[in-house]
Amino acid sequence: MNKKTVVLDQTAMSRALTRIAHEIVEKNKGGENLLLVGIKTRGVPLTKRLQDKIKQIEGITVPVGELDITLYRDDLEEVTVDHDPELKDTNIDTELKGKKVILIDDVLYTGRTVRAAMDAVMDIGRPSQIQLGVLIDRGHRELPIRADYVGKNIPTSDKEIIVVNLQEEDDDDEVSIYEK
Repeated sequence: MNKKTVVLDQTAMSRALTRIAHEIVEKNKGGENLLLVGIKTRGVPLTKRLQDKIKQIEGITVPVGELDITLYRDDLEEVTVDHDPELKDTNIDTELKGKKVILIDDVLYTGRTVRAAMDAVMDIGRPSQIQLGVLIDRGHRELPIRADYVGKNIPTSDKEIIVVNLQEEDDDDEVSIYEK
């Protein structure tokens, strides 16, 4: 893969997450009855960052959860031909009934990950609403899914890949476009 360009550096990523946090608070008239749920892997640290930013804005700590969608993928047979799927723990300690669940992920592409995440959430409980926040929306949807909160829209070609590096996982904050 060949790195084409950096589209978000650490400062721009922080600004985008601050904007998303403000939009979440504004759309939901505060932070009551919210639950932020990070889709593993990179959605989890983004969720914790949003939790911190909402606390700075509203002075409340919105509960967070972690969601593993491995067994809900529609391509599980293709992905697991040579090896068993690697399960990561789902950790949602909050009752979902009556909550507005905001799914958080790093990149929205085809929409299949989000569909799997919604199925997983519905198996856990019945929230009053599910919303979606993503750091990057790159287009190319295969399902009728759109994000409620977007850090940055980055139209891409099918020959390009978006790589999100996060301090918690990769030792730096950067979003880049690579060419296959």
